[in-house]
Amino acid sequence: MPSTDPARHLAVVELRQYTLRPGRRDELIELFDRELIETQEETGMAVLGQFRDLDDPDRFVWLRGFPDMAARHDALTAFYGGTVWGRHGPRANATMAASDDVLLLRPLTDGTGLRAAPSTRPGHGTPAPERFVSATVWSFPPGRTDGTALIRDGLLPLLRATGAAPLAAFATETAPNTFPRLPVRTGENVAVVLTSHPDESAHHRHLTALRAHPAAREEVLPAIERAQTAAPKSLRPAPTGRSLIS
Repeated sequence: MPSTDPARHLAVVELRQYTLRPGRRDELIELFDRELIETQEETGMAVLGQFRDLDDPDRFVWLRGFPDMAARHDALTAFYGGTVWGRHGPRANATMAASDDVLLLRPLTDGTGLRAAPSTRPGHGTPAPERFVSATVWSFPPGRTDGTALIRDGLLPLLRATGAAPLAAFATETAPNTFPRLPVRTGENVAVVLTSHPDESAHHRHLTALRAHPAAREEVLPAIERAQTAAPKSLRPAPTGRSLIS
């Protein structure tokens, strides 16, 4: 079977948000972290991050990546048609009320993607890290590129200038879903930015510094607001003990 190469560029990323049945999130995380990480990566995908949503006790958020859409098809076909999912899938599915909130993404620029480094993954049973991860999703009109250009050329440099270089930044992958057994959200035009901070207080301090920056306050943030179709969605995902993103 193919394996995940830590140096390989991941051109396609899924941001998956699951609504779980009440009180069953820790059950899914324990199963996921024990049985469903390395076994997915053995098929050629990369499990990048697993998170508890701090704003919803019954929501599980995770990301996985693929070299391209063809590799996505092959990896998902191998995993979901294989013995591991056959053994553990029914228990995982039993924790879920809905699993179709999925954004199919690509790196916003050549330098804003994520690379797999499974050799650095903590072992099973590792406590969750103290760091705070923020994920913000902006929605723009379908077919328009001005909004994502504002994120790329305006916001990302300001994040770096104010002390929070993004972990990654993505835009919608517009290619057709190569594995229709798992639906994704269609008709989307989004930009997604991930940042990491020592704690949530540091995140709030950075937001204050960003909003006070003259270029952000007077130009970039108002321009993004004019371009977007709805207020941005801010996620507060807390990494699990085995998440590569933290």
